[in-house]
Amino acid sequence: MKICVSATANSLDTQVDPRFGRCPYFIIVNSENMQFEAVPNVAFGAMGGAGIQAAQTIAGKGAKVLITGNVGPNAFQALAAAGVKVVVGASGTVRQVVEKYKRGELRETNSATVGGHFGMGRDGGRGQERRGRET
Repeated sequence: MKICVSATANSLDTQVDPRFGRCPYFIIVNSENMQFEAVPNVAFGAMGGAGIQAAQTIAGKGAKVLITGNVGPNAFQALAAAGVKVVVGASGTVRQVVEKYKRGELRETNSATVGGHFGMGRDGGRGQERRGRET
């Protein structure tokens, strides 16, 4: 089965990126033999619609499961329509989260976990705006 993980770089030993639509890479892993393909996320710098574009990319690669930190409402709808199961709250390396999923330690979600435009904060797009503090 093909599992997609949102990633900060292009290897199995890179960290999971907490953003789906704005992560730099998707690592598509064959869960049977751990062979993988690193796919640059062309939606990474999109002004809008990044989640939908990202969902189309991974569905087009044949991924059946997405493992990420968070997923927005538009991306979640697009993934669900494409039949891609969504697992959120993941952290660690790509290799670690795929192994956790295979052992049944990660569970699917049935809804978005963040609002639209998550990941477009003032801190360079990491989705962690400083609220309530002057900068």
